[in-house]
Amino acid sequence: MFKHILIATDGSELAGKAVTQGLDIAKGLGAKVTIVNVTEPWVAVAPGEVAMAFPIKEYDESVAANAAQILSVVADEAKAAGVDCATQHVKDQFPADGIIEAAERHGCDLIVMASHGRRGLMRFLLGSQAIKVLTNSTVPVLVCR
Repeated sequence: MFKHILIATDGSELAGKAVTQGLDIAKGLGAKVTIVNVTEPWVAVAPGEVAMAFPIKEYDESVAANAAQILSVVADEAKAAGVDCATQHVKDQFPADGIIEAAERHGCDLIVMASHGRRGLMRFLLGSQAIKVLTNSTVPVLVCR
């Protein structure tokens, strides 16, 4: 069935549920896994005043360290579960774009990710990365909540 599963995580508790589900599926199917953490471009998250106080070099170092920590924890979970796992930090991408691009690049045949399930104004203001992945992915997407 599925031979290569991409699991997206931001390190949150909710994303941890998707990690658990994805690893369980991979173990049951004997599939390999690529764990992806996507970090947004610096300009997308830093308005002018903040940008001056938080230069790009420090931002890059901070997100790289955070991604490495998140991916290390998940890689340890995969190892403990006996699942073949690779990790990737996709930087300077919006999450949905980075997830879809990584799935295509690695030849994944399933994407597993979490959704906060926002509705109404919060969904409009914050967007939904899960909806963007669902509508733009060419492979099946399992959304966990």
